[in-house]
Amino acid sequence: MASSLGVPCVHFATSSPTMFSFFHHLHTHTSFDSFPYKGIYLHEYEKRNLVVHGGPIKVEDIGEGFAFGVFELSCEMVLIKSCRGFEGKYIEYLSTLCNRKIVPVGPLVARNQENSDLETIHWLSQKDEFLTLYISFGSENYLSKKQIQEMAKGLELTNVNFIWVDRSPGGSENVIEEALPKGLKDRGKVIKGWANQVEILAHKGVGAFMSHCGWSSITESVYFAVPVIAMPLKLDQLVNSRLVVEGGFGVEVMRDENGEFDGEGVAKAINMLFERESGEGIRRRVRELSEKMRMEEEEGARGVVEELTIICMKKRGKRGDSD
Repeated sequence: MASSLGVPCVHFATSSPTMFSFFHHLHTHTSFDSFPYKGIYLHEYEKRNLVVHGGPIKVEDIGEGFAFGVFELSCEMVLIKSCRGFEGKYIEYLSTLCNRKIVPVGPLVARNQENSDLETIHWLSQKDEFLTLYISFGSENYLSKKQIQEMAKGLELTNVNFIWVDRSPGGSENVIEEALPKGLKDRGKVIKGWANQVEILAHKGVGAFMSHCGWSSITESVYFAVPVIAMPLKLDQLVNSRLVVEGGFGVEVMRDENGEFDGEGVAKAINMLFERESGEGIRRRVRELSEKMRMEEEEGARGVVEELTIICMKKRGKRGDSD
């Protein structure tokens, strides 16, 4: 989750400040329920299923080898992939918890023009604006056969077009295609393997993103003003999905007490965003956040350079004093 920079006492964290602050609070206070921002929480089934290194999460597990060991390694400042207009209160709380200066560097969204998927973009261009659902659960998360079938049922209960990225292991399996009723295939496209996610989210045909809520996916979705349908599967995704709902730029697919979802729940979440009246407020909110994110992106680089310059000057001064 973090990597070292070539600057003394500074590290770079690529996960959400909200996630870091939530689990750092657990490390400090040993309680899920005492986190000061009530919009961020775990369901009981998530608490039961949350594991770290193969076993139930324990406070003593949370150190250098877990989510925020990077803060212990940094004696001055941590650069983090986020924006104040997006997660301001969590950035401030995290700074208080770890006693480090947390500096957001923006969303760091990179467009890859060299690997443009012309076939998918052409397919999208034949659809009405904002009426296609993009579905992707990242490169390390896989739905079970039963979950795929429920997803297909949910899509069948809606009228949306969809692009579904299939990165399931095995390569030759066609579980998604087999789960789709014949009529549903006419308004959907399944992409096997890698997809140019940034290019797809930037297209005007996409009206929502059904996501596992990995941090890069969340920031890319907001950057391109695409509302999120959250379907978290593990660890930091759980906290990120609550941020989606608390921030007002998406909805979460509801599950039962065992953490299972069904087709009706999938359809309800999709319809909340694609129906004009229920989805308008969420679409407006994500546009506002997108504008803030882009403004901070332009200003963030200058701020980071200034902060790093201050640290380097301080280090140079200390070395000079000792000479």
